[in-house]
Amino acid sequence: MSLSPGTRLGPYEVAALIGAGGMGEVYRARDTRLNRDVALKVLPEVFSRDGQRMARFEREAKLLASLNHPNIAAIYGLEESGPIRALVMELVEGPTVAERIASGALPLDEALPIARQVADAVEYAHEHNVMHRDLKPANIKVTAEGVVKVLDFGLAKALSEEPTAEDISNSPTLSMAATRQGVILGTASYMSPEQARGKKVDKRTDVWALGCVLYEMLTGKQAFHGEDVTEILAAVVMKEPAFDALPANTPPAIQTLLRRCLRKDRRERLPDAGAARIEIQEALSAPATAEPVAAARGNGRERVLAVVAAVAIVIAALGWGAFAYFRPAPEETGSVRLLVSPPDGWNLAQRLGAVLAPAPIAVSPDGRRVAFVALDSGGKSVIWIRSLDSLTAQSLTGTEGGHAPFWSPDNRFLGFFAGGKLKKIDIAGGPPITLCDAPVGVGGTWNQDGLIVFTPTNTVTALLKVSAAGGTPTAATDLEQGETRHNRPFFLPDGEHFLYTAVGSTSEVRVFVASLGLSEREFLFNADSTNVVYSQGHLLFLRETTLMAQPFDAQRLELTGDPFPIAEQIQLPPVAPGSGLFSASVNGVLAYQTGESVAGSKLTWFDRTGKQAGVVGEAGLYGDVELSGDGKWATVSIPDQGRATRDLWVYDMARGLKTRFTSDPAAEQNSIWSPDGSRVVFNSRRKGHLDMYQKDSSGAGTEEVLLEDNFEKFPTAWSPDGRSILYVSGAGPTGAGRDLFVLPLSGDRKPIPFLQTQFSENYAQLSPDGRWVSFTSNESGRDEIHVAPFPGPGGRRLVSTAGGAQARWRPDGAEIFYLAPDNKLMVAEVNGRGSSFEVGAVKPLFQTRAVLGSRRAYDVSADGQRFLINTEPEQVVSAPITVVVNWTARLRR
Repeated sequence: MSLSPGTRLGPYEVAALIGAGGMGEVYRARDTRLNRDVALKVLPEVFSRDGQRMARFEREAKLLASLNHPNIAAIYGLEESGPIRALVMELVEGPTVAERIASGALPLDEALPIARQVADAVEYAHEHNVMHRDLKPANIKVTAEGVVKVLDFGLAKALSEEPTAEDISNSPTLSMAATRQGVILGTASYMSPEQARGKKVDKRTDVWALGCVLYEMLTGKQAFHGEDVTEILAAVVMKEPAFDALPANTPPAIQTLLRRCLRKDRRERLPDAGAARIEIQEALSAPATAEPVAAARGNGRERVLAVVAAVAIVIAALGWGAFAYFRPAPEETGSVRLLVSPPDGWNLAQRLGAVLAPAPIAVSPDGRRVAFVALDSGGKSVIWIRSLDSLTAQSLTGTEGGHAPFWSPDNRFLGFFAGGKLKKIDIAGGPPITLCDAPVGVGGTWNQDGLIVFTPTNTVTALLKVSAAGGTPTAATDLEQGETRHNRPFFLPDGEHFLYTAVGSTSEVRVFVASLGLSEREFLFNADSTNVVYSQGHLLFLRETTLMAQPFDAQRLELTGDPFPIAEQIQLPPVAPGSGLFSASVNGVLAYQTGESVAGSKLTWFDRTGKQAGVVGEAGLYGDVELSGDGKWATVSIPDQGRATRDLWVYDMARGLKTRFTSDPAAEQNSIWSPDGSRVVFNSRRKGHLDMYQKDSSGAGTEEVLLEDNFEKFPTAWSPDGRSILYVSGAGPTGAGRDLFVLPLSGDRKPIPFLQTQFSENYAQLSPDGRWVSFTSNESGRDEIHVAPFPGPGGRRLVSTAGGAQARWRPDGAEIFYLAPDNKLMVAEVNGRGSSFEVGAVKPLFQTRAVLGSRRAYDVSADGQRFLINTEPEQVVSAPITVVVNWTARLRR
């Protein structure tokens, strides 16, 4: 039944007919619900009238829709309208391989990459128990970017009548297109001998077809041909391809591969597409020889050269230890394990300062690469990528300071968080692209429609979503009563549903599955880590430090079995709840790190040369360092045991002993001391947002509420005269657009705006004489230190020279210190005694290992000669990442 432009099938509006074949007509259509173009494959009426066949087809289509691979054209769903049944599929632009071959044979450097991607797609489908059964050049498209898309995966079986015996009439292309001679010839030429004889087929049938396609790309001719179907099938069963028609520069390994793919006895045939993929990859990676010789037609000297070339290839393959590990093994040998270590001098990031490192490991969707965050000796983080067929990792330029990487579904891009932004970067090269604000960012996930769902901060927040092209984020989830934040989303294969965890006020972690289009969510189970991933029909999560797997039906969105352990002693942050150090791809590649939890930071004194001058207290996960005016006391925030929140503690600097200052279950973050040291003002999230409270510094007495509203508030400075407080306030879960306010401590205590702009101001500090205020602004595109008169009005002066944050004044007002982007402690000579503010020389003092992510990573002593720095520990060699290829193999034993 032909459809005219403008016809509607549910939300799909037909635009034009773009193809026809034995399995129906294909139309370009517009998905008016999701604003995307799709392909509608309208099934022949003979199928739609057969209720039993359609019921079986729907069951098979659900399995096909679960395939999620960059080289397989995706199936989105099944649509029906009256007698019309249509399969909704990914619209793939570009010519088919058959159209490319019509102009002649493809060059070797074009044919092999196509064949490798086809093999990759077939391998993935076979791992998910799906065979193609109708693989041919007409079912393979190549986009303008060189990406291969295999079409009609599994439809031969899905549309068959499922008879008691296999025969060639079961091919829908043959049975439904008996009058289309060209289509008949096309399909018959790629049938395996067992298919042609009507015997039962297995995955080796697709291996045969892969060999036929590669042969045809290299020669421009079909491997088996004839005047009619009978002659073609006779050739398939009885004749050998003309291997001497292969180009002279065909590598011997590819010639051998073709012969093994096209063995008529399938017991002698190459066992699986994964082996073919690796042979092609090796040929692509091997050094080119001067005169490749065809093994089938050489003389004695040429045969010797061919042997030498083959030996060279074997030696090169042996040099790829990791590649040999990754090579798909016969099914009976089970999974393969290998170790991935960060480069020398780098360690896997287990924490980023006061922030426990979220998702430092990310396996690519195709299972070929592992991205990881590593720290250098100075505590600087960079994202690296290790391909499993390589011995070395490559750093991604532009990801300095980055964390929590996650992959695009086509394996081309990495999303990550850095500098308070969500960014993406092409792993092939190029600068990172900023997508939106994300103050901390603790996890993201990316679907096939170019939508990213992410956690913007490690404080109270629901999930947000934004286009992979950038824009303004919108809500993806809503916090329910008793929940403090939603964490670590993970898209299921359909790209519509996603997993995430919800953390409660008592640190309970609950796992949910939700949909982009619906507000409802489904509770699944409780976990001990904030990250849960889907892989090979299972959900992976932590119970204490044991990695568990639980069977899960990604179509019905329900658990189908009991959890069981698959790995022990997975690293988990010492403060619960946190993210376990593991990741997995949907196709069954698992990566994790074992070992003890990371050590905490130390409050360390340094002099102006960077020499260590003492340590206060024991190691801990400190944040928000603030010294009293006389330097005798310091407040710090420390994670509260058993809760996902922080409390404030006061250190006696002379004795190195700490006492608890707050104990409310809600989070307290940063604090400031009154000029005389008698009181402390701090913020707390006791009513769902950070409000400001005041308390006697001795800890005695009750706490007084200073300011409540619906915005996040961060006290940053107390005026020297004790009459007002300077604080930062920002609205919304992203924390974007923070401004500076003054809160009078007498009268009606109504906040007074000090600086409100479209940009974000932060880290405000008052000069010792109270006449100037230093602050950070991102007006230039990066954080810089500025100084303006207080309480105003007046212009501002730029202090930092190449980025900076966390400014502190020397107690006599003659210098401003700040942290540069590379974590160096900088000093600027300043003079604010007159009516104008003057900035002199700016220079580095020393390299620090100051905890990044802490709002206040350091403070200055009362004499201005020492610095109390929340310091990362010296790097120690971290355990390597364990990678398990085909981790579910053990389940089949």
